[in-house]
Amino acid sequence: MIFPTFPLWIVDIAGSVLMVAFSFLCLRLVRKLKQYDLDNVIWTYLLWVCYGLAAFSVSRSAGHILKQLLLMSAHETLWLSIRPFSGAINTFMFVFVASVTLFFERIWKLYQQILKDKQKLQAMHKELLYLNQNLEQLVAKRTQALTLSEHKYRRIFEVSRDMILVAKKDGKVVDLNPAGHAMLGIDAADRSITGCLFQQFFSKEEDWNAIQQKINQRGFVLNFETDFKVRDGANIRALISGSFDKGLSQDEDTVLFLVKDIEERRSMEKQLAQADKLASIGQLSAGIAHEINNPLGIILGYTQLLLRKEPIESERHQDLKTIEKHVQSCKAIVKDLLNFAKSSKPRREKTIINKTIEDVLGFVQHHSNTDHIEILRDYDKKIPELMLDEKKIKQVLLNLIMNARHAVGHQGTIALSTELDADAGRVFIKVKDTGYGIEKQHHTSIFDPFYTTKPTGEGTGLGLSVSYGIIKSHGGDIFVESEPGKGSQFTVVLPVL
Repeated sequence: MIFPTFPLWIVDIAGSVLMVAFSFLCLRLVRKLKQYDLDNVIWTYLLWVCYGLAAFSVSRSAGHILKQLLLMSAHETLWLSIRPFSGAINTFMFVFVASVTLFFERIWKLYQQILKDKQKLQAMHKELLYLNQNLEQLVAKRTQALTLSEHKYRRIFEVSRDMILVAKKDGKVVDLNPAGHAMLGIDAADRSITGCLFQQFFSKEEDWNAIQQKINQRGFVLNFETDFKVRDGANIRALISGSFDKGLSQDEDTVLFLVKDIEERRSMEKQLAQADKLASIGQLSAGIAHEINNPLGIILGYTQLLLRKEPIESERHQDLKTIEKHVQSCKAIVKDLLNFAKSSKPRREKTIINKTIEDVLGFVQHHSNTDHIEILRDYDKKIPELMLDEKKIKQVLLNLIMNARHAVGHQGTIALSTELDADAGRVFIKVKDTGYGIEKQHHTSIFDPFYTTKPTGEGTGLGLSVSYGIIKSHGGDIFVESEPGKGSQFTVVLPVL
């Protein structure tokens, strides 16, 4: 070994070791950075460069250390044979590092483009988030508004006092509100109505055909009056309006019907017409009775004068008695006509109505055969004293009880009851019998003067007319409920004064 080259040898060996150490320290540091951000292209580039430099440092250092060891061991010839390989490996490492640098130059441009695209995507993402949030808020508001609107119209559907029915064009029921169930006599929980045909509730098929024709021609029908059949078999008068609602498809086309129950209104109209008719008849009867009453009085007076002069056993006396009898009968009819026409105001006094009924009932039982007739009593003891013309009220009760007696014949039941409706300030007096009853077509005429269903000679047809006039003069009302085969019930309504 030549002494002056020793420092160079030390520097070469130490420099080679340090180069390897530093290159691996750099590689370790870059690997840590890479682990922090795996997608960072800079760290990726530096990692591959460090790989190349570490390999180059190992190749270069190994070459220098091997060179010094071979020279020191006098194997210079072997080193000269290995030297080209060491130089080739070093050159390859440089080419690798250069290739990595060139490759990552293009990757860097792509990375920059990707970053721009990423920024654009992030901006679009933010914008989409903003739009999505606005859209969600808008949808929430619209959903809330739709829910409120649906609730509002559903409540109208549910609480409407008139029937609201949704049906297909062929009449198949889609939905029916609670008022409709009540009007048709169907339980609200019974959903079997859905799918039924609306026209099956019409009393007249031609009415449904007319409604369907108008809807097809004009798209609506307005205030069509018809009769409905309800579940219990009764008919009610109804007013129908309907509009065609075109759906998204032909299968979704529906007709919305609004049906009003006008049975009560029609009944009131009939009652008003009946009251007007009776008032007209009353005025006419009062005029006729007044004109007839005086001549009858004169005839009766002269007849009774002639009777005084005729012997009782004479034929003329019998003829005059016949005249007197019929004239008195005519005067009784005239008196009833005048009572019906309310010629005199009721003389009101305190009256215990239950006692009054008992008085009349006792009179009837005493003068009429009621041995085989069951009399039922159900009096409300809470009824206070009423201000009534007791004589006229007795006349009314006598008419009603005698009519019931006639209706049941020789065997049956007559029920008398009273009831106080304190809230309405009304007293109800009911006379019910188990007779045959009254046909429906007679209900509207039963209070007409001279209208009777009794055989000729058994009634004048003025009893109920006079009763009607007396009750009306007291501010009350009288009506009948009757069904053939089930008897009749007359109800007198009087105010509590």
